[in-house]
Amino acid sequence: MADPISVNIEKCTGCGLCVKACPFDAITIVDKKAKIDEKCVLCSACTQVCPVEAIKIERREVKVDLSAYKDVWVFAEVGEGCAKGVSFELLGKASELAKQLGQHVCAVMLGHDVKKYAGTLAENGADKVFVAEHELLGHYNTDLYSTVISGLIMKHKPNIVLFPATKLGRDLAPRIAATVGLGLTADCTGLSIHDGMLLQTRPAFGGNIMADILCPYTRPQMATVRPNVMPKPVAQKGRKAEVIDVPVKIDPKSIRVHLREQIKTCVMGGRKIEESDVVVTGGRAACENDGFEVLQKLADELNGVVGASRVAIDMNKKPKSVQVGQSGITVSPKLYVVCGVSGAIQHTVGMRGSKMIVAVNNDPNALIFEFSQYGIVGDLFQVIPALTAEIRKRKGK
Repeated sequence: MADPISVNIEKCTGCGLCVKACPFDAITIVDKKAKIDEKCVLCSACTQVCPVEAIKIERREVKVDLSAYKDVWVFAEVGEGCAKGVSFELLGKASELAKQLGQHVCAVMLGHDVKKYAGTLAENGADKVFVAEHELLGHYNTDLYSTVISGLIMKHKPNIVLFPATKLGRDLAPRIAATVGLGLTADCTGLSIHDGMLLQTRPAFGGNIMADILCPYTRPQMATVRPNVMPKPVAQKGRKAEVIDVPVKIDPKSIRVHLREQIKTCVMGGRKIEESDVVVTGGRAACENDGFEVLQKLADELNGVVGASRVAIDMNKKPKSVQVGQSGITVSPKLYVVCGVSGAIQHTVGMRGSKMIVAVNNDPNALIFEFSQYGIVGDLFQVIPALTAEIRKRKGK
């Protein structure tokens, strides 16, 4: 059987771009022609840069030996000096899935000076931690990250690979899936094992139904998972994991996209809505007059943040970064106060994980009350100021 990767000698000009692009040092130039050795993991970095299309990868559709694929992998997102909380959520779920399958949990971490976080990943469920460190991996780059992870997947053959459905994960996971020739289930809100396969549950048709998806013929099974829908595990202090260094070689000249400037949208000291214990969200009704200023006063008294429904975002009342719902952010605070939101599934799918939900709406038949522990029928411009005043009174202000 022919090798899955080949070099057309007649086309190859020996330019060396493929050598610079290969992060696994698997290509050399011999007699002015590219030669690929056994270190190749079929990551396709070379095919993307070859100017004459001399390198081809043939991904044959053959029956896959599913038994050769083991372990549950989690892409651990790192940023702002720590491992992101969603990484721990995925590790908790991965531990649950791996236990049912009798397999191990592996975390994959890329970046610059990130090895120090391996211990935290181990305490939250990782049995192995693959660490790829390079100064050029310090900022996210689609080409570099997807190439390294695709190579690891091709080499180690995981059974399941989970990514966070963050901005980074939503960009990275589809690129990897396309590179290795697999499907991907996006924005999952539930994961379980069914007949030895990963049962992936996600909203479909605008959130009107929940779809269950199985991948019986290919491996690994890949999915992105919405943040704040899976509980974080209880960290086991002192728990250890095998840390595996992944050697990466990157030629700066092979990088197609360069980061020129990074702009943060939140003010200094501001908290992200997905990390707050209290969220006060406004809908269409809050778009009138100074509705969001009223909500902000309540949020300040509760040491919380203000969120918004999609209609408020579309009306330019609040930035996209605080949108709660299917096309926004999923939150799971201890207290969720929702004002002037009807209760359509497109919004409720983003806040169902909240521990306590208090709804304020002037329509006694509003669907939002079905999702709430406490409901107040009334005008938010009367109810919220009264609640704020009572909280201040009880705090002795």
